[in-house]
Amino acid sequence: MKSSEFKKRRKRLLQQLGVGNIALLASADHCVRNRDVHYPFRQDSDFFYLTGFNEPDALAVFVPGREQGEYLLFCREFDPTKALWEGAHAGLQGATRDYAADQAFPITEMDTILPSLLEDKSKVFYPMGRDAELDRKVQAWISTVRGKSRTGVVAPNEVAALERIVHEMRLFKSPEEIKLLRRAAEVSAAGHNKAMQVCKAGLYEYQIEAELTYHFNGEGLRAMAYPAIVAGGENACTLHYTDNGSKLKHGDLLLIDAGGECNHYAADITRTFPVSGRFSEPQRLLYQLVLDAQLAAIAQIKPGATWIEPHETAVAVLTQGLVNLGLLKGRVKKLIKDEKYKAFYMHRTGHWLGMDVHDVGDYKIAQQWRVFEPGMVLTVEPGLYIPSDCKKVDGQWCGIGIRIEDDVLVTADGCEVLTAAAAKSVDAIEALMEAS
Repeated sequence: MKSSEFKKRRKRLLQQLGVGNIALLASADHCVRNRDVHYPFRQDSDFFYLTGFNEPDALAVFVPGREQGEYLLFCREFDPTKALWEGAHAGLQGATRDYAADQAFPITEMDTILPSLLEDKSKVFYPMGRDAELDRKVQAWISTVRGKSRTGVVAPNEVAALERIVHEMRLFKSPEEIKLLRRAAEVSAAGHNKAMQVCKAGLYEYQIEAELTYHFNGEGLRAMAYPAIVAGGENACTLHYTDNGSKLKHGDLLLIDAGGECNHYAADITRTFPVSGRFSEPQRLLYQLVLDAQLAAIAQIKPGATWIEPHETAVAVLTQGLVNLGLLKGRVKKLIKDEKYKAFYMHRTGHWLGMDVHDVGDYKIAQQWRVFEPGMVLTVEPGLYIPSDCKKVDGQWCGIGIRIEDDVLVTADGCEVLTAAAAKSVDAIEALMEAS
């Protein structure tokens, strides 16, 4: 992503912070996996959004109106030995040269320098309660400034959540962000199609997961956006199943919920298809019902509509369909009011999507459901889950779990399904699997 994109974001942030205030934001930690082995590093989304800096042990400081520079970065100094063993890192020179920090300081000098930056500031913005160590340090720095009160120095008298500003910014995607989301969606959709083509009874769920990982990596998406769900048969009735260790059986459905990450931007796709390549009649009827609900929900997404409308539409379609198929009995409006559908559909129909798979942004404003605006991106993912031990329905429906999920961009005159290339209709899925 271009450095100008990060500069624009910081400019917007500084304007909203206001002169006389200060904001602090820490990087992610490099977490230990076991003993002296670390997990692959993934930068904190808010930190990367504002800085583009992809290293741990860093603190970004934003000071509107500061003459010596409004954007400061505390980071690791360049260490030739560390570079030899672990690879290049920015150092102080790189922080200013490559990441456009106005000034850069060693992270080891943070406790010495920060109190002076807090002097005579009214409010400190930072992610309160998210990082216990940063909470402790902020309080210590403010206490140090208060200790200078007799010299006329004024300490901040208020702390505020930085996320309220940053997350509202992140909710609306720029053209550069949409470009990355499109790429993540394109590669991920092709990966789902590939999974359908290689699937057959006797394989293990983790072998299908491996095909996805191989495809994502081969197309330059080096990380999964989240742990993949590859759930055959009744495993699909566990919503966040990630064991992925069972053998695929002829006659079962396979639910895959997986997406790649492109330069910190996520795709999130779910497809459900028959291991054998052909839907049974009960599977087809339930699948078509979920698909009808999803298409109806997507049709509701446009500027001026509210967040809840796609969900309410999906619930109405699913409930009517469950009545038609005999899984629910009663009047549809009463069943919806009493939430009887939740026996088979217990989650919401979507969530915001962006740098995080469950992305940031308020769903309500002043207790009212948020209105869609161009640049927002969300998922639409209705489903039905009938446990194998369900005693309330005919046995033909039991052990079936279905979810269909796409990524949708709100446009000026409606919406665009970014993940439409992943086969979704019954005919398209069966044709794709037969051709393989």
